[in-house]
Amino acid sequence: MAKYSSKINKIRTFALSLIFIGVVIMYAGLFFQKWPIVMVILMILGFLAIIGSTVIYLMIGMLSMKAVQVICPTCEKPTKILGRVDICMHCRETLTLDPDLEGVEFDEKYNRKTQPENTVAK
Repeated sequence: MAKYSSKINKIRTFALSLIFIGVVIMYAGLFFQKWPIVMVILMILGFLAIIGSTVIYLMIGMLSMKAVQVICPTCEKPTKILGRVDICMHCRETLTLDPDLEGVEFDEKYNRKTQPENTVAK
């Protein structure tokens, strides 16, 4: 079984990793103090990675406000659903609001706009 996580958590993890990557790039710039051009370029790249992370956090915050909030039937905690199918943030239970996908095994391809034929067993 593949390890899935909710879409909101995936995006937040990516944004957090951008912060760490930006800090590491800027720290690497300190080793090039003898070459100011290289140091400045690394500092700017690290700064841009952190600014990119901030933009992603802003976007996921706005997207999270539009997400449908439901109570997970398994753990009975509130969670948010993005797309046709998603995973509970707490217990990783498959969640869907689409009646055609009730009882169907979870697959992330159900969230794509163009789906191959026969993806949903009826």
